[in-house]
Amino acid sequence: MSFAETLPWWAALPVVFLLVLGGVISLVGTLGLLRLKTFYQRIHGPAITVTLGAGCILVASMIYFSVAQSRLVIHELLIGLFVLMTAPVVAMLIMRAAVYRDPQRDRSGEADDPGAETSG
Repeated sequence: MSFAETLPWWAALPVVFLLVLGGVISLVGTLGLLRLKTFYQRIHGPAITVTLGAGCILVASMIYFSVAQSRLVIHELLIGLFVLMTAPVVAMLIMRAAVYRDPQRDRSGEADDPGAETSG
């Protein structure tokens, strides 16, 4: 007998909902890679959706294995913590490297001098 056959409906419902939601969120992020034109636009979709989609899937895994094994299973919290800490940082570092290496950007007008006075 497998775990799926012994999982009660009250636990299977949130597991299925969270798995489908996590999959849809991840799919939206990948569609952003296809639809958006520039690198700077494309980096935002996966950076945000990876964290949220993975979170939904990890919570579904926690519910499933906690009910199936009749004990609290929370090792997915460590995985979620690492994803929450690393995904935004990696996206920021990739964007900074792209800005630094992009030869098409005009470096002279990139940022206004905060101390300069404006006439008006």
